[in-house]
Amino acid sequence: MRYLDSIIGSLLKPVDRRRFAAIVDEHDGDAYDKSFKSWDHLVTLIFAQLSNLDSLRGLALAFNANAQTHYHLNVGKLARSTLSDANRRRPAAVFADTFAMLAATADRQTRRQGTALVALIDASPIMVSKMCQWAKWNGRIRGMKLHAVYDPQADWPRRVEITPANINDIEVGRRTPLIAAASYIFDKGYYHFGWWKKINDAKAFFVTRSKVSTRWRVTRQRRVGRAIGAGFVILDDAEVRLASKGDSVLPIPLRRIRIKRETGAKITLITNDLNRSALEVAALYKSRWQIELLFRWIKQHLRIRKFIGNNENAIRLQILAAMIAYLLLRLAARRHVVTLPALRLTELISQRLFMRRPIAEIDKPPPCNPSRRQPNSPPGQLEFSYA
Repeated sequence: MRYLDSIIGSLLKPVDRRRFAAIVDEHDGDAYDKSFKSWDHLVTLIFAQLSNLDSLRGLALAFNANAQTHYHLNVGKLARSTLSDANRRRPAAVFADTFAMLAATADRQTRRQGTALVALIDASPIMVSKMCQWAKWNGRIRGMKLHAVYDPQADWPRRVEITPANINDIEVGRRTPLIAAASYIFDKGYYHFGWWKKINDAKAFFVTRSKVSTRWRVTRQRRVGRAIGAGFVILDDAEVRLASKGDSVLPIPLRRIRIKRETGAKITLITNDLNRSALEVAALYKSRWQIELLFRWIKQHLRIRKFIGNNENAIRLQILAAMIAYLLLRLAARRHVVTLPALRLTELISQRLFMRRPIAEIDKPPPCNPSRRQPNSPPGQLEFSYA
C-alpha cells in the first residue's frame, strides 16, 4: 500500500531539517531540554495553532491521542510539564530564524522576474494577561507588539519582530533590511526624516502620509494625468522641499500628492518616487490596508489572544509559531494548487491534521464503497453462495 503523509506532515515539508538543525546548534536550542528537542517543540506549537487549542492540558491530550503518527513526524509523547519548561527556557531566536528561513524560501519560489517588490510595514499590539507583570504599558495597552514587513503580491510576511508594547515603531522600521528598487509603504508611525534618507540612499522608494505640522515648499507643479482612482481623486501633484525653521534640510527629491477619498476626507502623501504616476502612488498607499487585514486574520484564526504560558519567552514562542503556521498554510496552498479561500483551507486542515491524505484533495469527500459487491475470486473460479 502506498504511504501517504499526514496533513501536518505535508505542511511541515518546507522546513529544511538540516538548516533547522544548524539554527538549533547556533542558538544552543537543545541545551536544557534534551528529551524534548526543538523539532518536537516546533511541531507541538504549530499543532496547537492549527487545532485551535489554547491550554496545556488540551494540547497534551489531543497530541498524544494521535500517537500513531508521531513516528513519521519524528516526535515523541508530549508531557505538559516538559512543554511548560521548554516554553520558559528555549531561545525564541530558534523560531525567529526558522521563520526567516521559510520566508526566504517562499520569496525565491514566488518572486517573478522584473517585478518590483512592494513591502507594507506596520505593527499591531498584542494584549497579554494581567498576570504578566513584566509586560510594558504604552499608554493604551499592556503587552507586546508584532511588527511585520508584508509582501501583498505574494501574500505573506517577509519579516517579523516582537517587541515590548512601549517600543516605537520607527525603532524597528529602521532595522528593516532595504532592497534596491523596492517600494516601502508605511503610516505616520514611521515618520522619520533620517530613515527616509536611508531608504533613498539605498535606491529604494517610500510612500507615507505627511503630518499636519510639517511644512512643504512647492518647487515645481506636476501635471496630473488621470485623476480618478478606485475610491479616491487626485487633487494636486507637486515636487516639494522641506520648509522648516533653521538650517535643517532633507537633501532628497520629494513629491507631495494630495488626494480626496470617497468619504470626503483629504490626505497628503509624501514620496521620493518621481517616476510613477500620482494615481499609481495613491494606489500603493491604499494597498497598505492589506497588512491590517493580515493582522486581523491572524488574530481571529490563530492562537495569539490566549496564551499557554505567562512568561515573556513563552508568549514570544507562541506568536512566532503562529506566524510560521500562517506561512506554512500559504506555502501549502501554492505547492498543492489549492484554490480554496484561506479561511476554508485553515478550517479543513484544523479538522484533519493527522489524516493521511493529500492536501490537494482535502476538500473532496472520501471514496464511497461500490453499490455492488465485487467478487474476490479470479474469473472462472467456482464460488459458493450461502443465501
